[in-house]
Amino acid sequence: MKFELILRALANRRRLQILEWLKEPAANFPPQRDGDLVKDGVCGVLIAQKLGVSQPTASEHLKILSHAGFLKSKRIKQWTFYRRHEPAIQAIKRQLSAKV
Repeated sequence: MKFELILRALANRRRLQILEWLKEPAANFPPQRDGDLVKDGVCGVLIAQKLGVSQPTASEHLKILSHAGFLKSKRIKQWTFYRRHEPAIQAIKRQLSAKV
């Protein structure tokens, strides 16, 4: 089941773009009032704005990436912040390499 979640997450150009931006959050997003871009992650609102989509649409993309293991989320106040989950991404890369 997990392998299918990974493939679904990677099958969308917007989700791939989110992963690319989150490699270097400080270079791709403006400073945030709450939360450190690198340590805490990027606010979902900023990700939605950069993608040019509604917050619910961005939330769905972020949920798919999180369920597949690519992202970690953290709540600060009423906001959710997202950052790449690098150890999981390395494991996913190994899993993909073994399957393909």
